[in-house]
Amino acid sequence: MPQITEFNFYSHVLGRDIRVEKTGHWGYPILMFPTTMGSYLQNRDFGLNGSIYHLVEQGKVKLYNVETIDRDSFYGKHLPAHIKIHNYDLYVQFLIKEFVPFLQKENETHRIATAGCSFGGYHAANLAFRVPDLVSHVFSLSASFSVRSFMDDSSDDRIYFNCPDEFLLNAEAWKFHHMQVVLGTSDWDICRDKNIAMAKILTDKGIPHWYDEKKWAKHDWPLWCMAFPEYVGTYFG
Repeated sequence: MPQITEFNFYSHVLGRDIRVEKTGHWGYPILMFPTTMGSYLQNRDFGLNGSIYHLVEQGKVKLYNVETIDRDSFYGKHLPAHIKIHNYDLYVQFLIKEFVPFLQKENETHRIATAGCSFGGYHAANLAFRVPDLVSHVFSLSASFSVRSFMDDSSDDRIYFNCPDEFLLNAEAWKFHHMQVVLGTSDWDICRDKNIAMAKILTDKGIPHWYDEKKWAKHDWPLWCMAFPEYVGTYFG
């Protein structure tokens, strides 16, 4: 069993503590996000972390599972659209300005990897595509790549900058050529079409990526726990 520690990371941007679970003693840092409104412990509780414990114990990767603010942003049904996107954009700034620099310093590396399933896959991909210079690998499983459905037809510019399926269309492709992009899905996945569409965007832009479609698996943890070790092991095994 790898070393597991939990700690509070105080964010000046958000004005609050963010809970973090760190798994491993050494290795390349992977910043991981839970699914919709999930606990920062969710990926451990549902076996996703455990699916790559062999790589953690070998010192090849180190996992940082971070708390999200879904209830105070996109899933805050009581909140108007401009507050949802304001709060989420603050969360992204927390990641970029505070937490990623912490990971860079603690692990003596410039770039990190990001990972997540379902809405966690959105978080992982959105961060990676927004700041490609800081991210070397993104493992996005069963994700959607737009938050328009949460926004009640708002025209706030910040929505665009948090929809990878929109802002990538106007991005300079060379910025992403160093990045290993994995889009994982399955033929029974409710987000399959979203991943096919994102793969087409990347192909049309000339951005290298790995689109992988498993068979006979639904949008759920058995699919993700099967696919994740294959993806991470390909690059860090």
